[in-house]
Amino acid sequence: MSDEDITLTAGDAEAVVQPGNGGRIGSLRVAGTELLRQGDRFGCFPMVPWCGRIRDGRFRDGATVHQMPLNAPPHAIHGTVRDGAWRVARRSQDEAVLTYDLVDPWPYPGRVTQVVALTEDALTLTMAVETYGSSFPAQIGWHPWFHRTLGGADVTLDFTPAWQEERGADHLPTGNRVEPKPGPWDDCFGMPDGVDVTLTWPGQLELNVSSREEWVVVYDEQEAAVCVEPQTGPPDGLNTLPRLVTPLEPLEAATTWRWRRL
Repeated sequence: MSDEDITLTAGDAEAVVQPGNGGRIGSLRVAGTELLRQGDRFGCFPMVPWCGRIRDGRFRDGATVHQMPLNAPPHAIHGTVRDGAWRVARRSQDEAVLTYDLVDPWPYPGRVTQVVALTEDALTLTMAVETYGSSFPAQIGWHPWFHRTLGGADVTLDFTPAWQEERGADHLPTGNRVEPKPGPWDDCFGMPDGVDVTLTWPGQLELNVSSREEWVVVYDEQEAAVCVEPQTGPPDGLNTLPRLVTPLEPLEAATTWRWRRL
């Protein structure tokens, strides 16, 4: 395990990786400008082995029902790996590779590997979940907290989802797909051709969040930050749209944030 932060650099870009704080990206600076909300709970954290909320903290795998801790009562939220310390497998000036062994309360043995790669104009995050034994359902996602305001300019979001998951009073998808609605959002959207969301701080920076995955949660109900969260399935997806990790096939996903100064 390592509690020591890792600073990656490429050109005028700098990213701080925090193995001891859930494997999160604690800072991303472009030409000295911080893009991520600061604080132990913020930055950008990995959501594994599930994303968003699990209804009542329960999910079914075959005939077995598993109960996760209700860390967002009455639900369980955002997986378990953001609460643990990761190991540093490899590091260089512009790349870090971290691993995390899945432990209780997650009921299945397995390993998560995250690669953080920085270039002069992009940050790419790649994750894989593999099993040490039996197959199990899982999800992968990322939860970045981008500053709402940079240099006095408020961010605008541009994306064209094919649908929005109707959200119930319990903040979980009802199973109905509806036409995308205007914000503010704490909502999941479908983008079958891949996640493609552009954040623009006028006169400052444009940043594009992309992923081959087709699900993204957008959360902009806080004054300080907006979140654009690519993930491999919708909230409560362990119950409604499980992706299996098998001995022959790990679950893999990636997202790239690419920026340009305006």
